[in-house]
Amino acid sequence: MCRSIKTLRPPAIPEEATEEEMRAAALQYVRKVSGFRAPAAHNREIFDQAVDAVAEATRVLLEGIEVRGNRTAAAERVG
Repeated sequence: MCRSIKTLRPPAIPEEATEEEMRAAALQYVRKVSGFRAPAAHNREIFDQAVDAVAEATRVLLEGIEVRGNRTAAAERVG
């Protein structure tokens, strides 16, 4: 299941990851951790909340990460 999660930072991808790419990775992660491809109706809300939280954590990570030898958005904001 998680094999489809791809690296979302340069230089693995040529540009910044899109919200769609981050959400897709978050969905795959939550599916793997929960063991459910799709949650039952009574678990849908918490499943979706988890996907949202992981997607947000991914966004924060990618905005702040600095790769040696490669200027990222964080490095460009500083200098």
